[in-house]
Amino acid sequence: MSTLSTHVLDTAAGRPAAGVPVRLETRAGEPLGEGVTDADGRVAALGPELGEGDYVLRFDTASYATGFYPEVVVVFTIADAGQHHHVPLLLSPYGYSTYRGS
Repeated sequence: MSTLSTHVLDTAAGRPAAGVPVRLETRAGEPLGEGVTDADGRVAALGPELGEGDYVLRFDTASYATGFYPEVVVVFTIADAGQHHHVPLLLSPYGYSTYRGS
């Protein structure tokens, strides 16, 4: 089984994005866990241990700042459930990117 963490960085301000609500769901929309980014922009443990499959992270970016994207939805696949997975979000008012972190 895999554990999951996330990290939100405000690239426009050059600092972590604290206070961003994050929700973890199954691909079908079943809630699995939720959290809010801490002062370092992190949610260290989000939801239960995860098996192989598709999952969704919903970042409520409107709660953090006004911008073009009020919500960022990241759909990802866990194919190697024995490893920890980290999904960072790099956020700015008019764009975002994400990647599989470590």
